[in-house]
Amino acid sequence: MNTRTVRRVLGAISIVIGIAMLPPAILSFGVHTGHTWAFLVTALIALVLGLAGLATSRGEMVMKTRDGFAIVTFGWIGAALLGAIPYVLAGVCGPVDAIFESMSGFTTTGSSVIADVESLPAGILLWRSLTQWIGGLGIVVLSIAVLPLLGIGGMQLFKAEMPGPTTDRMYPRIRTAATTLWGVYVGLTLLEVIFLLFGGMGLLDAVCHAFCTVSTGGFSTRNASVGSFQSNYIETVIAVFMFLSGINFALYLSLLRLRAKRALHDEEIRLYVVLAVVSIAFLSWTLIAHSGFTWTGATHQAAFQVVSILTTTGFGTSDFHVWSEDAQLVLFCLMFLGACAGSTSGGIKLIRIIVLAKHSLSLATKQLHPRAVQKIRFSGSVVPEEVILRVLGFFMLYIFFFLSVALIVSAMGVDIDTALGASIATLSNIGPGIGEVGPASTYAAIPSAAKILLAFNMLLGRLELYTVLVILTPIFWRRS
Repeated sequence: MNTRTVRRVLGAISIVIGIAMLPPAILSFGVHTGHTWAFLVTALIALVLGLAGLATSRGEMVMKTRDGFAIVTFGWIGAALLGAIPYVLAGVCGPVDAIFESMSGFTTTGSSVIADVESLPAGILLWRSLTQWIGGLGIVVLSIAVLPLLGIGGMQLFKAEMPGPTTDRMYPRIRTAATTLWGVYVGLTLLEVIFLLFGGMGLLDAVCHAFCTVSTGGFSTRNASVGSFQSNYIETVIAVFMFLSGINFALYLSLLRLRAKRALHDEEIRLYVVLAVVSIAFLSWTLIAHSGFTWTGATHQAAFQVVSILTTTGFGTSDFHVWSEDAQLVLFCLMFLGACAGSTSGGIKLIRIIVLAKHSLSLATKQLHPRAVQKIRFSGSVVPEEVILRVLGFFMLYIFFFLSVALIVSAMGVDIDTALGASIATLSNIGPGIGEVGPASTYAAIPSAAKILLAFNMLLGRLELYTVLVILTPIFWRRS
């Protein structure tokens, strides 16, 4: 591993985090909450660490695949640790809860240990939302520009023939993709802020909810989440932007380049739309049949909650924990799926579900026609066998970590329903789960050791499992 390269990039990330502390500091100073110093001290720490990293890594930067894994993993961990400091300095929560909250922010999970969000100072509210917005943009750039170059990630299905990163290919590609994606990401955020302001939402609420919608993060400035505004208009606007944020951002790049055919022929986006419509229809029926909703109320509630869970945002308009068991089962199943690869959503991703389904169908067909030669295609392109094996491996690891974390959390004294809900909610980066960590509850009552494990689960799910697991193997640390 080239430690000089890793130090330089991590130093740059630390500087970005330090600069990001300034808007909450300015807001805290402007509204006289007395927490300005918490952000300024943290910003100073981040800037000093960042400058130290840059100062000790001068010279030509050469990045190899191993360096990329280290940068991605340690970058997210470092950001979460720095992001936790303001919570502690401001007296919001202790170190363990602060790390949990910060990791939940940067991984755009949305799980929270803070019961009374409305009592938080304005600067902290902005910082919580800003961590999700930064994390969401980072994930889009990572999944489209970086992970395919490292040979992993959902977008690898489009980039299977691309080798690992080299000094002459990696930087121009990331720079070009990141610049364009930045424009799309900011554009969606500003557009949503305008729509929310038009609906009567205050400026701070509008900015925070736009940050957490486009990033599919789910942190809210209200205890009852989006439902506290009691506005069908606001709920509809947020639902629309959640859905847009669950779309592969690479398709937005295609639309900007006037390549609309790619979006129309993309199998993943078609499944995304069909799955949302079918889930909304079924959930609406269950709410009418078992929970006493009217057609209008059921459709509205079902549409918002399905989009929120499918995109792994986690906003809520009502407590689905009190809905019928079949309604909860629908939402629980959606928690595994996620939206499109290359979006800010978590979960397994629909692109992998498509490949798994086609591979299973292919195996069934071979039982009837053993000599048949079948190639799995995705949107007209043949999916290489290597990619199919990676998808199968990812799926097995996903289920393994879901069950393992649930069992460990349960062994710490948490009831099994809550343990299962917390495990999938953190691994899929959703936020609210089932049981005692439902949409009307928090993770405050979870044991501290379990919170650390769940924070690690967030990181695993957000970075596509392999990125983190590679760091944990002995071979990674051997000199090459």
